Amino acid sequence: MKQTLKVVATAIALAAILMLGACKKKAAPPPPPPPPPPASPTASISVSPDTIQKGQSATLSWQTSNATDVSIDGIGAVQASGSQQVSPTDSTTYHLVAKGSGGSQEASTRLTVNQPPPPVVTAPSVTDEDLFGQDIKDVYFDYDKSDIRADQQASMQADAQVLNQHPSINFTIEGHCDERGSTEYNLALGDSRASAVKNALVSAGVSASRIKTISYGKEKPFCMESNEACWQQNRRGHFVYQK
Repeated sequence: MKQTLKVVATAIALAAILMLGACKKKAAPPPPPPPPPPASPTASISVSPDTIQKGQSATLSWQTSNATDVSIDGIGAVQASGSQQVSPTDSTTYHLVAKGSGGSQEASTRLTVNQPPPPVVTAPSVTDEDLFGQDIKDVYFDYDKSDIRADQQASMQADAQVLNQHPSINFTIEGHCDERGSTEYNLALGDSRASAVKNALVSAGVSASRIKTISYGKEKPFCMESNEACWQQNRRGHFVYQK
């Protein structure tokens, strides 16, 4: 009898233990792994050709990935990938920024613009006639004289030097007088003055075939006042370029 009770008690204890175990909560499953971080953007940009002359164009090309916002300095917002003609007037660095949920990426490329050389400024050519008008000086005479004055010798030598350096120049020497004296007398005096200048030039090496002479006497005065200062201007051997 006692043995039977012991067996029954053991069975009851085992049943209680099993019931208690069944009442415990099942363990929760492990959490899922976190999603991978968003991919970082990639970016590249290039220009072809990378050197141009001012006024020419080049092709700017770019490629990006994992980007939702793409911009290029100087151009603004652009598509994720593309190309565009550019024609800057100066050398330019194109800087691209690509932004996305995974961060940002930058890239750049430089286009060199060669400036045209400065225009060649050539000095205007001086014609024989211009040179004659600039460098050949008239010869002045004393009253009633046709000989070359001492203070006119340097001017005569300078005239001869220029004329010898430019043998293609032909010219006329006009003899002029002041208003005093008769027309006939002054015509003869003017002729003597023109001849005196011609002879001095020929002596200095200027070919006589290049020189003509004429006398105007007092008929074509350079100054119209009746005083010594004005008369002095009219007593001259005047050079005229022959075209």
